[in-house]
Amino acid sequence: MNKSNYCPFGTHRVISPDNALPQNAEKVDNSLPIKDNEILLDVEVLNIDSASFYQMMTACDHAIESVGERILKTVETRGKQHNPVTGSGGMLLGTVKEMGPNYENRDNLKVGDRVATLVSLSLTPLFLDKIIKIHPHKDQVEVQGHAILFSSSIISKLPNDMNDSLALAILDVCGAPAQTKRLVKKDFTVVVLGAGGKSGTLCLAQAREILQDTGKLIAIEPFDNGVKRLEHLGFCDHVIQLDAKNPVDVFHAVQKVTNDEMADLVINCANVPDTEMASILSSKLDGIVYLFSMATTFTKAALGAEGVRSDATIIVGNGYAPNHAECALDVVRNNPNIKELFETVYSG
Repeated sequence: MNKSNYCPFGTHRVISPDNALPQNAEKVDNSLPIKDNEILLDVEVLNIDSASFYQMMTACDHAIESVGERILKTVETRGKQHNPVTGSGGMLLGTVKEMGPNYENRDNLKVGDRVATLVSLSLTPLFLDKIIKIHPHKDQVEVQGHAILFSSSIISKLPNDMNDSLALAILDVCGAPAQTKRLVKKDFTVVVLGAGGKSGTLCLAQAREILQDTGKLIAIEPFDNGVKRLEHLGFCDHVIQLDAKNPVDVFHAVQKVTNDEMADLVINCANVPDTEMASILSSKLDGIVYLFSMATTFTKAALGAEGVRSDATIIVGNGYAPNHAECALDVVRNNPNIKELFETVYSG
């Protein structure tokens, strides 16, 4: 039983608007000291959501200093790293500094533990003293500051068999392979959009583990480097270089390699907007479309599906599933080629 007078979901930290939860709040209180049901972290690294980082880089014309200024301004204004354009955040790496006496310590944490948060920065009260360095190739930002989490928050101790930067890159998208594990069935035809990124690669590996030598696994990836990585990994039956913002082109490509049967399951991991219809059109009329990407919107997907007479089941990506952290870490542990790739691209 919660003995604290403060809300386990953190509503006591919401400044505006009234009756909001921290995630959909316009502004939260990031001040100290912590309340008796909270935990305080010294923050070292922000792992910015891919869609959010892409949006900021584009808006700042790829000027790294301007991206840093935008992050500082967002946190100063909102009390959290909650991108006002994409609505997404990311997650962080830090060290446990203090725990309130009524904090529900479900993860068996202790002061001094190095941890990653598995809840979005869009709901995490955050204060930044300064930005130290930005790593655009892996969407990570070295910072100095503090974060406050609630009893409802999910926090994972960092694994001891990989470096921090690699673990953070994996844990940032750990919901994707866990949900893939739930959704893929033997003999399925599976299409992954934005397949060359972190979440896409992990989804492909998890799907292949379930499919084995059945079904068909198809990757859609726009960039040369991503295509080369996927071909090197060898998980896919087909790697197709296409921009998922061109839905009719994607439809025809999937139609061709599936002999007009289309996909039982489509997983959208693209980090750019306007890829919903490529997902819908790639799916069978009664298939499943899983929108993991934070750049997608349910409105576009639902109305678009209606417009093309699709009865597909549309699942909005949820970053949480039971044991999702271990699921994602195990995908990398069980695939040395992915670990090598991630170490090169995301933790170098």
